[in-house]
Amino acid sequence: MPDEWKNKLYYGDNLEILRKYIPDESVDLIYLDPPFNSKATYNVLFSEKNGTAPAAQVKAFEDFWHWDMKAEETYHEVVTQGPKKLADLLQALRAFLGQNDMMAYLTMMAIRLVELHRVLKQTGSIYLHCDPTASHYLKLMMDAVFGPTFFLNEVTWKRSSAHSDTKQGMRRLGKIRDVLLVYTKSFKYTWNPLYTPYDKEYLQSEYRHIAPDGRPYKQTDCTAAKPGGDTEYDWRVKRPIKGKWQADLTEEYKKPVPGYEYKAVRPYRGRYWAFSKQNMIQFEKEGKLHYRKTGQPRLMQFADEMPGVPLQDLWDNIPPALGGEDLGYPTQKPEALLERIIECSSNEGDVILDPFCGCGTTVAVAERLRRRWIGIDITHLAIALMRYRLEDAFRKELSPYEIIGVPQDLKSAEALADHDKYQFQWWALSLIDARPVGNQKKGADKGIDGYIYFFDDQSGTPKEVIVSVKGGNVGVNQVRDLKGVMNREKAEIGAFVTLREPTKSMKEEAVSAGFYEPEVFGGTRKFPRLQILTIKGLLEGTERLEIPRLAFDTFKKAERKSKGGIEQTEIF
Repeated sequence: MPDEWKNKLYYGDNLEILRKYIPDESVDLIYLDPPFNSKATYNVLFSEKNGTAPAAQVKAFEDFWHWDMKAEETYHEVVTQGPKKLADLLQALRAFLGQNDMMAYLTMMAIRLVELHRVLKQTGSIYLHCDPTASHYLKLMMDAVFGPTFFLNEVTWKRSSAHSDTKQGMRRLGKIRDVLLVYTKSFKYTWNPLYTPYDKEYLQSEYRHIAPDGRPYKQTDCTAAKPGGDTEYDWRVKRPIKGKWQADLTEEYKKPVPGYEYKAVRPYRGRYWAFSKQNMIQFEKEGKLHYRKTGQPRLMQFADEMPGVPLQDLWDNIPPALGGEDLGYPTQKPEALLERIIECSSNEGDVILDPFCGCGTTVAVAERLRRRWIGIDITHLAIALMRYRLEDAFRKELSPYEIIGVPQDLKSAEALADHDKYQFQWWALSLIDARPVGNQKKGADKGIDGYIYFFDDQSGTPKEVIVSVKGGNVGVNQVRDLKGVMNREKAEIGAFVTLREPTKSMKEEAVSAGFYEPEVFGGTRKFPRLQILTIKGLLEGTERLEIPRLAFDTFKKAERKSKGGIEQTEIF
């Protein structure tokens, strides 16, 4: 990768993004958590500062996949152009499952797994996160794409504490785990061994000996079943008559000391020394050898010098995202989970890809661990969440990054508005750091598309900006409507964001709303109560929302972090 590399957030369908932008064998590690038919309402919760219940939510996406014409076209593409084993598998699955939501999901995943295999380096790994609903089908697909030879692990993550599904009318065991399918592209994959701390019971049972300095240790055999290197030598020991054995490290054994007896110790028949003679000498000098009555040495392994238990495939010590880390995104995974994956399967400077990025946990952890990163998501709301999260968490330490796929000029903004008015609204709101309100696809937004809460005094009570976004033709009546909503909601400021240029009568109507004058400024500053902002002006930087900027809260704030650590969250 060139030195001028910039990290990247892509808006759009990850299949199109992978094909258009991501080169062959350019990614070191892939993590993906593709949502599937959970029947959950994927609402994003925002930072409520007005004392009300957290009712301000937005349906960020739907995770339902249906067998439609698009699924049929994708199926034909995989069968006719994809790898033969995958094509054969997909046909068998269709014969077994039929044309239903599960088959649509698997077809969608199949074509994307082909692209993910293409972009992964020979030294790379992929972690596919799923729940047991579809994990057995996905494992077959991963075998078909990556090959069963390169299956590494099926990790079980205990994602929640014990609960009873029976209380919900379900006659089954509680479901508390997710599955991570881990594959590589070759046997040259990156692997950094990780360890977990010993539990108290293990330490008490294994490290039950106490050294003179008070440190617990255990004794381990110094022999091995197979030879390797310098492992067939005599280990000379000596002891005072009727005393305890100790090493005889004299350079010459021809001068026995009166009152001592000597002995040359070797491993038992069929065994060899596990360490070279030089290492054994070093252990002796460090006081780490203990001698049995036979004179056989045993190695003293101190608990505080051991790395811990090698990481296993059951991860039951990582709780869900909690506290300041929880941004309210329903599919959000804890940073500790991604930290473990990234540290285990990549090195500093490697490129990490998450094609279903959501609220950006993968890219946030990659940034903290000094990796380069690529995030992709299909909603402008998720892109906004990631941008706020990264900038809140890292501030001046944040590495250079670019957002690709979002409108950069008036023409592309118009295209987005024509294509999807809700995505256009979410993107337009992000230009002024506003958050969406309500489930817009079900209408009845009461004339409000977004909010901003701000603070301009020490009372702790937030003030409010109400935002209306218009992507089509506009007129003075819409400005009057916003004035009425402001009065009804008792909002201090209203923002009218428009794709079209406002008329003279619209501007006059906005001016008639007067000014908001915060007491904190002692009458020295005032802000227009109703402000008309154009998409063109916001993009060009010639217009901005005028509000008291002592502090304002839109999304839940991410914890302040530094590369490799977490700092205190600042108040504002």
